[in-house]
Amino acid sequence: MLIEDEAKASEYLQRIGYYRLSAYWHPMRKRCAATGQVQDDFSEGTTFKEVTDLYLFDGRLRLIMLDALERLEVSLRTEVALTLGRKHPKAHRKPEYLGANFSKATTKNGPTRHRKWLQKLDDRFLNSKDQFAEHFRKKYPSDDMPVWIAVELLDFGPLSHLIAGMSFADKKAIGASYGNLDPQLISSWARSLSYVRNVCAHHSRLWNKPLVNQPSLKRRLAPEALHHVIDARSGATRFYAIACIARFMLSFANPRTSWHERLIAHVATFPDSPRVSLSAAGFPKDWSEQPLWTETPLPA
Repeated sequence: MLIEDEAKASEYLQRIGYYRLSAYWHPMRKRCAATGQVQDDFSEGTTFKEVTDLYLFDGRLRLIMLDALERLEVSLRTEVALTLGRKHPKAHRKPEYLGANFSKATTKNGPTRHRKWLQKLDDRFLNSKDQFAEHFRKKYPSDDMPVWIAVELLDFGPLSHLIAGMSFADKKAIGASYGNLDPQLISSWARSLSYVRNVCAHHSRLWNKPLVNQPSLKRRLAPEALHHVIDARSGATRFYAIACIARFMLSFANPRTSWHERLIAHVATFPDSPRVSLSAAGFPKDWSEQPLWTETPLPA
């Protein structure tokens, strides 16, 4: 690797750390022609600046994604509170208002998934320093929170578990607010968005990271605006799929948002290097020309 400014490189390594930076120079290493195995040597011409440029690009990408994920988390919280709250103020605590796989199926340790989920919620409520939680504990010391308060204690992970545990009809009701998404997609997409939120919140590499929780993108269920993702080689396995899901859902949750324009502008700054490309993040060549990114509102 060519290091033009050793003092600056040393500063980066001390400030960021060797291991974290190594994730960004990994794709710049040589591969064995016969086996495809990554080798210790770098591809000829690799520079330290390429690595840091990619690192900085990824940092800004995480911030842009966090903006979308925050809006979607708040939007989904509201949808859950409204949907369950119509049935009962504490429907999230009552198995009869939830899906059987959540409220009746037991875990290896005995209790139902719903009971384990409730225990975590109650622990968080008892330990919360949020003003609304402290006020509720003081005013109603022996009562449980109604769902429209409880959802405010849910991070994206526990929220996605509750969404997955809701009845088919309730997930369908939530999907209606996002272009009539199929209930299966609502559950899957919430889980995938939660995973990416955790990646961003922990400052992990995002741009070419394989998605552990891949979103469901079955053609018969997915909106037409996302069919080009299904047709792409990487499908639902890379960042681009999540970016498309965020764009689609935000177009309904916040129709006047310019988030997609900011993402397009940032992706245009992807480092100019023969060793890395946007295809590693799942971006097709014509991605920014797709109706998903060019039309507002999106076609039905």
